[in-house]
Amino acid sequence: MNYLTVENISKSYGERVLFQDISFGINKDQKIAFVAKNGTGKTSILNIISGLDTSDSGQISSRKGLQIAYLSQEDKLNDTLTIEESVFNSDNPVLKVIEKYELALQEPENVDAYQEAFELMEAHNAWDFETQYNQILSKLKFPDLTQKVSSLSGGQKKRLSLAIILINKPDLLILDEPTNHLDLEMIEWLEDYFKREKITLFMVTHDRYFLERVCNEIIELDEGNLYKYKGNYSYYLEKKEERIAQELTELGKAKNLFKKELDWMRRQPKARTTKSKSRISDFSEIKDKAHKRRNNHQVQLEINMERLGNKILELHKISKTFDDLKILDKFEYVFKRGERIGIIGKNGTGKSSFLNIITEKIPIDSGKIMLGETVKYGYYTQKGIKAKEGHKVIDVIREFGDYIPLSKGRKITASELLERFLFDRKKQYDFVEKLSGGERKRLYLCTVLIQNPNFLILDEPTNDLDVVTLNVLENFLLDFPGNLLVVSHDRYFMDKIVDSLFVFRGDAIIEHFPGNYSDFRSYEDSTPAQEIVKVEKNPSKKIVKSPSKNKLSYNEKREFDTLEKEISKLAGQRIDIESQFANGEIEPEKINEVSQKLQNIIDKIEQKEERWLELSMQLEG
Repeated sequence: MNYLTVENISKSYGERVLFQDISFGINKDQKIAFVAKNGTGKTSILNIISGLDTSDSGQISSRKGLQIAYLSQEDKLNDTLTIEESVFNSDNPVLKVIEKYELALQEPENVDAYQEAFELMEAHNAWDFETQYNQILSKLKFPDLTQKVSSLSGGQKKRLSLAIILINKPDLLILDEPTNHLDLEMIEWLEDYFKREKITLFMVTHDRYFLERVCNEIIELDEGNLYKYKGNYSYYLEKKEERIAQELTELGKAKNLFKKELDWMRRQPKARTTKSKSRISDFSEIKDKAHKRRNNHQVQLEINMERLGNKILELHKISKTFDDLKILDKFEYVFKRGERIGIIGKNGTGKSSFLNIITEKIPIDSGKIMLGETVKYGYYTQKGIKAKEGHKVIDVIREFGDYIPLSKGRKITASELLERFLFDRKKQYDFVEKLSGGERKRLYLCTVLIQNPNFLILDEPTNDLDVVTLNVLENFLLDFPGNLLVVSHDRYFMDKIVDSLFVFRGDAIIEHFPGNYSDFRSYEDSTPAQEIVKVEKNPSKKIVKSPSKNKLSYNEKREFDTLEKEISKLAGQRIDIESQFANGEIEPEKINEVSQKLQNIIDKIEQKEERWLELSMQLEG
């Protein structure tokens, strides 16, 4: 069943042509990845398909009544709403039923309202939908649904936009870099979700494992031409290699033919027969083919960086806490020359803070950081580049240096470095403000590399980079002879360039794992997981759980739904009393009375937790 057809669309900005006469279709249950270099119009095509932009020519036709949801790079959320209000701000009738049910839970004394909401849930068969709704919010780390959108970070807003799209279950999902701002655990959950669900996808992503495991078709825009591959990423790479080899063979033949035709043209025969006129007409086409050049660059540089000494970087019992969040607790590590370490962990465990600490952007609370005298950092942060108004691409690079020294007295100029990172000579004289988001990231990488560091520190360098640029960056890093420390959620990238990992577990627990990401996953999967039940200590928060299908009686279901609220409320009372003890706020004559009250609260929490666990086991049985 055809969902959407794209026919001969084109887009230009002034003299700059992004693409022209592009055509393809999207059918039900297809999971399509769109692959192209940064700056060739990937996001523009997504905007046109989703109706946010128009093409200069051609048309988009879609099935009548088709529901399309678009996850763009810019969120469209209302800052005045809470997370829960944002989710329910939809025309989905089942969501309206769930909203009514969630409101009834907040007033357990109103039995009639609860019973009405319960019956509506039954009538709409909304329990499975509610289970998935809760699971999505839980997996994307939204425990407090009362939090205002205005208080969320950019990454949290992107995750909320993704959650809303998944919960509403549209016919067609259009996704622009859906794995950005997700930690590895979230990415693997989303990957499994897309594999498991019957869902139609059209997306741009740089995550090659995601491409491999989710997509069943890849469409590539390469040098103005569209190529379609019915398969996953491995199949795409295999067939693309075959295509390029065929093109090179044809290019060789075209060159030989061009030489013969050029020799014939130079002889300038006086008598122009019909046959010779046709041959002259074809000459122009033959010339174009013969002079065609693939704009692919393989980085093979023998960098002559400043030699690293015996001492690189030593961390001696360093500790750091932000308010109640402990990042490091007497952490120790001595870096060896040439080490290539990846950093992984959930969002909020301190990965980026760790990079800022070792580069002394953030002071430590205690301990000692000792940096070797010969170490020269190259630090790529998530903030990106801030170019001056009116600056051209080449100007930005030359501000940091004119060349990188190579071995045997050779050197690579700023312009040559840009060419290797896919900025051709014409593009180097474009104004920076005209660059796409991915091109700006690529330029920022060049500003870091042109300074010829011997210790590279990269914080999410793969965000917004296309697959072609990632291959270039990986080749550069594989040739890089210095130390490398990188935070990334790109599993393919980590597998290719790092030899060991710092695993940030949270609560200042950091493990050093000897292997790449796939090695780590294999090790983790072979270790039995222990289930831990945690109780949220903040009583103002609404806890998101993921109960399975309704296998409880009416009264048991109601009890189960209200237990969490009661446990949360008791936990808040416990924290208040413990704080009073810690701060010496309790009068001496009331200590025994308050101690007894505290003990009663603890006993009640334990009883209710046991009952909650019992009912939850019943649900899962």
